[in-house]
Amino acid sequence: STVAINASGEWLALGSKSGGQLLVWEWRSETYVLKQQGHAHGMGCLDYSPNGSLVATGGDDGKVKAWNAASGFCFITFTEHTGPVKAVCFTPKGNAIVSASLDGSVRAFDLTRYRNFRTMTTPKPTQFSSLALDHSGEVVCAGTQDSFEIFVWGMQTGRLLDVLSGHEGPVSSLSFSPTAPVLASGSWDKTVRLWDVFETKAATQSLPHPADVLCVSWRHDGKEVCSSSLDGSLSVWDVGDASLVAQIECGRDVAPGRRMRDKSTFAAQAAASCFTTVCYSSDGKCVLAGGNTKWAAIYSVKRKVCVKKWAISNNRALDGVPEQLHSGSMTEAGPKGLIEHDEEAEVDGDTADRRDESLPGSRQASKGASRRRPAIRTAGARFSPTGRAWAAATTEGLVIYSLDDRSSFDPLDLDIDLTPAAALEALEEGEYLRALLMALRLNEADLLRAVYERIPSSSAQLVAANVPQCYLERLVALLTTQVEATPHAQLHLVWAKSVMMEHGGWLVENRAKVAAPLKGLHKAISRQFSEIGGLANSNGHTVTFVT
Repeated sequence: STVAINASGEWLALGSKSGGQLLVWEWRSETYVLKQQGHAHGMGCLDYSPNGSLVATGGDDGKVKAWNAASGFCFITFTEHTGPVKAVCFTPKGNAIVSASLDGSVRAFDLTRYRNFRTMTTPKPTQFSSLALDHSGEVVCAGTQDSFEIFVWGMQTGRLLDVLSGHEGPVSSLSFSPTAPVLASGSWDKTVRLWDVFETKAATQSLPHPADVLCVSWRHDGKEVCSSSLDGSLSVWDVGDASLVAQIECGRDVAPGRRMRDKSTFAAQAAASCFTTVCYSSDGKCVLAGGNTKWAAIYSVKRKVCVKKWAISNNRALDGVPEQLHSGSMTEAGPKGLIEHDEEAEVDGDTADRRDESLPGSRQASKGASRRRPAIRTAGARFSPTGRAWAAATTEGLVIYSLDDRSSFDPLDLDIDLTPAAALEALEEGEYLRALLMALRLNEADLLRAVYERIPSSSAQLVAANVPQCYLERLVALLTTQVEATPHAQLHLVWAKSVMMEHGGWLVENRAKVAAPLKGLHKAISRQFSEIGGLANSNGHTVTFVT
């Protein structure tokens, strides 16, 4: 639907509106420079890998995609499912993705060989709507939306181990305790049930709710469960005594925008909205929630208040984004944007192909539904295991919000007076961060050593905390070089500790990029520890006698 050519004329960029595809083609070599495609009918679920570097998504087009959280590129797509994918989970080791679909299968995909190595099914065809893995990755549980049961398989063999019955409505959400073999299940029968999957087939506890339960999530210490219900509230339960710890009313925060077909007031629409996905933060103090609204919000569990909320899209072409409807667009036949064209007036050859023949009430329209606008919603939201970011599967695609934004713009990139003399002058004036960044930019060994050794150890943590992430790889390499070349053991340890404490999350997410300098730093510090430790041990009694 759109084409662009670069300045040299060697690359052609092609964009497909219907398929959500972007291609960059080099015509001379007849090869793809870039080939990316999103989900055709929107995303329905997502999950973070254990180290936070990857994000897995499942779509209504039956595809499972794995994305690089740093670059935003999809590097593998699995197409084995024949129905919408409703839930995806990473294994605890992060080497496989498990997905549940409405086609009646639960599939496991290997991220090393990129293949579907396990397929789990039931004796009778059913539709899966939720999925969970235990903390060992050996047990797979999936909930159904038609038989109201929970099926349990073994990951190693793919055999059906057990069937948990008791719910009287579709099982909307499953979540395993991070510390014990206890499964929490939320259902439209207005209950959250806790199951000991290895001891008994009956639910050990049942937590009643005033409305249908849409999502459940465990706190990382396994002591609390948070659930979202259809009445727009979040409930926090103490698992030990099955007591309600907190109930957060989210009606004001979940209030959506106006939809073109809305006939009721804004207040009535707000009362009918709710959060459909919840997730605990890494420290367990906050809960991230999203749903059939343009807002995603973070709540403090202790204070029961909304700490922060984001509008995940400002695209007014989506239903639910505008705060008010334009009265001039209303006619006797309804909103102008939804009135179909006169078939007699259109004589195009593809008129019949574009005719809307989708079933009433269906969200996925046929190619003729050009007058149907997609509604903004958040199908899934997850915190990164590092606690520095969170991701959401929305109508517009996968969005990632991060605290690590210091590398987006670096003023030194525009400095024309970048010289060794300027770096030393900044060092003399006490501008240690500026001096270090200039030295890292110039990358001269003598200048790097001079600046590094003249920064006071008391300022190391403050300087390290403000180093942009684009320079962290060079900084770690500098530490490795200095540990191997100079005897200032205390200074090296202070710098190494400061970098790890301030940027540990980023280093874990980008460990492939910094693996070599980190290994070198570890080896150099270990060698220095052995030398100093041996000397100290051999002179321990002498030091004790002198002191």
